Amino acid sequence: MKGLSKITISVFLAFLTLINAPRLMAQRQMENLDRAVTAVRCPGDSVYVGWRLLGTEPDDIAFNLYRRSGNDKPVKLNQTPIKESTNCQVGKQNFGIENSYFVKAVLGGVEQEASKPFTIKANAPVQQYINIPLKTPEGYNPNDVSVGDLDGDGEYEIILHQTARGIDSPSSGVSGIPVFQAYKLDGTFLWQISLGKNIREGAHYTQFMVYDLDGDGIAEFACKTADGTIDGMGKVIGDSTKDYRNLDKNSGTFYGKILDGPKYFTIFSGRTGEALATTDYIPNRYPLNGWNGHGGNGGSDNTGNRSERFLACVAYLDGVHPSVVMCRGYYGRTVLAAWDWRNGKLTSRWIFDSKDGENPFSGQGNHNLSVADVDGDGKDEIIYGSMVVDDNGKGLFSTGFRHGDAIHVGHLVPNRAGLQVFGVHEIEEGTKGAGAAVYDAMTGEVLYKGSMNKDAGRGVAEDIYPENPGAEMWFSGSGGLLDMKGNRIGDAPTSTNFLIWWDADVSRELLDKNYIDKYKVGRIFTAEGCASNNGTKATPALSADLFGDWREELILRTTDNRNLRIYTTTIPTAHRIVTLMHDPQYRLAIATQNVGYNQPPHTGFFLGTGMKKAAQPNIVLVKKIQNK
Repeated sequence: MKGLSKITISVFLAFLTLINAPRLMAQRQMENLDRAVTAVRCPGDSVYVGWRLLGTEPDDIAFNLYRRSGNDKPVKLNQTPIKESTNCQVGKQNFGIENSYFVKAVLGGVEQEASKPFTIKANAPVQQYINIPLKTPEGYNPNDVSVGDLDGDGEYEIILHQTARGIDSPSSGVSGIPVFQAYKLDGTFLWQISLGKNIREGAHYTQFMVYDLDGDGIAEFACKTADGTIDGMGKVIGDSTKDYRNLDKNSGTFYGKILDGPKYFTIFSGRTGEALATTDYIPNRYPLNGWNGHGGNGGSDNTGNRSERFLACVAYLDGVHPSVVMCRGYYGRTVLAAWDWRNGKLTSRWIFDSKDGENPFSGQGNHNLSVADVDGDGKDEIIYGSMVVDDNGKGLFSTGFRHGDAIHVGHLVPNRAGLQVFGVHEIEEGTKGAGAAVYDAMTGEVLYKGSMNKDAGRGVAEDIYPENPGAEMWFSGSGGLLDMKGNRIGDAPTSTNFLIWWDADVSRELLDKNYIDKYKVGRIFTAEGCASNNGTKATPALSADLFGDWREELILRTTDNRNLRIYTTTIPTAHRIVTLMHDPQYRLAIATQNVGYNQPPHTGFFLGTGMKKAAQPNIVLVKKIQNK
């Protein structure tokens, strides 16, 4: 570089730093998942087998598939190592005996250690689900589910919210008591936590996070608690004699509400359900009339409607370690409190507070939220409906579109860098504006506005139509399926609800109630004997990539509320993709799926027809710390 000025050299070095930024970023700590082999007996006595490709594995990895019948020596079922996909359809099998299936990775022509086998018992029926028998309390219904590795063995466990009578925030009435239970995939019951009578049951109250927060390889369970909460070891949090419910039936709209007494934030052990740390919930509810706003379902009250609205998420705010963010308010004043759980200590990272309804960051929240790295610095931002909060707890920008019921964040717009946000908005109380909009997740630049001055209650954005590049969107009143510029390209889909990757291609399918439809094709799957949750919302207990290859599983409750069923696809695919649970944005979307009005997850890269190969995620897998 002889002859170059110091300024020129500095600019050149800065340029090198910029283009190499993704490689220089610190790696995120994520779950050390196992191979998650799953085998399903299919009609005609064939077997579908699928397994995970992990986010840290090289491109040239291949696999050999084996079967052990009874006590016989294992038999390799493929002639050459499998490179094209992570699934295989095996021809007619003998189901008069027990069959176990496992894979061995092949690196540089050398077989690696065998995976944990998946066993199909002798004379097992043809069924494409795992059944988990439940200990459902009398009068309760299985509701939202989250997952986490609660014992560090690389396999997910199920954390289930059991619900009795739920009450909406503005409504009067005494609710049931929220209960959470943990199960292994084989049905083993692990623990139960009761939040007690001082936590109201309902979609806006009981957000819960399941994630490995301290990097010890075992997930924690975190949620809002109160006096009388009972942990998984039977220990009571606070004062069990306190009852802050308004039980005066003559108190009108206040009857059944809990507007007095403290609220706490507790970290529980995922392994035992034991309360590990409890602190005051930030913020408290006072003053009750301090949560008001303007328009778009803003308004005002002092009856606990706007103050008793809660959201939550997990985000990598430092780019390496996950933090929990507990939230309150979205019609007016909005507060987000970020917490770190490290080395057995719970500490406050930052607090975002819009203070009052006059702030441009007030009244912009949804009944849900999303987490993503919107600016490419390796650290997460929180997309709180119509505004974004930066990783440092400062407001990044606000679009001013106000409150809405649905949000979708992903690579939605073809040939545009970065992430985009699609959402629908409530146009109420004489306000005007967009009922549906798309904006740039990094800058807030508005890319589309539609349904002007009309309330759009539901909306979805994703690639469901291979003939159109990128994602499509549709919403209440859209008049059809639209491209991301708002051009009508087809009839509206049969549902405006959830999504799922299920069949052989990379475009997504429509999930609604207990069935799956493919756009322009129709019904391709029905989960007989099962039911969806949350009334007219008709959402699954959970939809996520839980085992097998990269496609998603579907968890539903049986209609008698006695079981959960985890359904998996049996359709072979030629597409090989890293497990979606090692894509950070997707994994965090699974953690937040239970929050408020449940929303389907999206990946941090475009996964659809015409997709480019996704970059390997910048992650490090955390193994279980011994003796934990």
